[in-house]
Amino acid sequence: MHQHRHPRTVYLGARHLIDLVRRKGLSACIAGMAARIEADYRRWHDFDKTARVASHSERGVIELMPIADATQFAFKYVNGHPSNHRHGLPTVMAFGVLADVDTGAPRLLSELTLTTAIRTAAMSALAARVLARPGSTRMALIGNGAQSEFQALAFRDLVGIRELRLFDTDAAASAKLAANLVGQGLRVILCAGTAEAVRGADIVTTVTADKAHATILTPEMIEPGMHVNAVGGDCPGKTELHRGVLEAADVFVEFEPQTRIEGDIQQMPADFAVTEFWQVLAGQAPGRRSAAQVTVFDSVGFALEDYSALSFLRDAAAELGIGDSVDLVPEAANPKDLFGVLREEPVPTAPQPAPRRRAAAAAG
Repeated sequence: MHQHRHPRTVYLGARHLIDLVRRKGLSACIAGMAARIEADYRRWHDFDKTARVASHSERGVIELMPIADATQFAFKYVNGHPSNHRHGLPTVMAFGVLADVDTGAPRLLSELTLTTAIRTAAMSALAARVLARPGSTRMALIGNGAQSEFQALAFRDLVGIRELRLFDTDAAASAKLAANLVGQGLRVILCAGTAEAVRGADIVTTVTADKAHATILTPEMIEPGMHVNAVGGDCPGKTELHRGVLEAADVFVEFEPQTRIEGDIQQMPADFAVTEFWQVLAGQAPGRRSAAQVTVFDSVGFALEDYSALSFLRDAAAELGIGDSVDLVPEAANPKDLFGVLREEPVPTAPQPAPRRRAAAAAG
């Protein structure tokens, strides 16, 4: 009888991720995840895909995002609570699992809060590299919260953006972003409003958090040839673009059944034409056809991108020797006798020192 060894689950917590990103470099992590995402999108039909399962409340949403191919299953747990900053918590918090399809054994348990910001930026820049005008150098960044630095650096590295025009309804958020981007090779301009920020921009990225039908971009703000990277509208009842912006553009999405429910196209009729991004990569549909064409990437985040990110993390952690091992699964001498683990003598454990309080733990 074939014996499967007891599954070792690698654990990557927030501290592990910070160590991993510092050692590899943020730019290398963004580029590495973008390459993984592109490779996985190019084998779109290998994946068992489904829209995420969402539990909505007045304050926000909690979601599970599953996906699998023939060898690996992945899921992400993620929330979106725009008012969390008032409680000292991030708007978005996430973790995920990578498991073997053949056995169901969980192989990786990882934080995905920091990772989601990196993979979202990688996906945005990958789409813009395909859909924006070649030679784009100027981007407006509307919404300057937790994901904005990652978007800025991804577009600098993968697209060639050199000038950033910033606006946020919270001036302190823009000041924070500008301070974090000092010395990063970007010309940063603080703007008094969205219309001022987008004027003359090659690319407009919207990363706002309010759970509302907002119209961050209106038709009169759109100029010929713009590429709009709409990141913030990602659940029912939450949009960023006036419907007139969508009507005047060619719209690209990740997984159409999910985006119809969650994306900016939720405000459009069911027969409103969109193109799934994988089709452009596969040469089955055109992307940008002319310099004057307006393109929109209606990004909501799709489980395939988290599969790619988790695979990247697993390999990077193994390469760097980062991570702990956790016993998520009880180890029984006889796998058919789970009850027996309760009879076995407990393994003595050395007394653990009391955890030291960290100022940074306030967000926990």
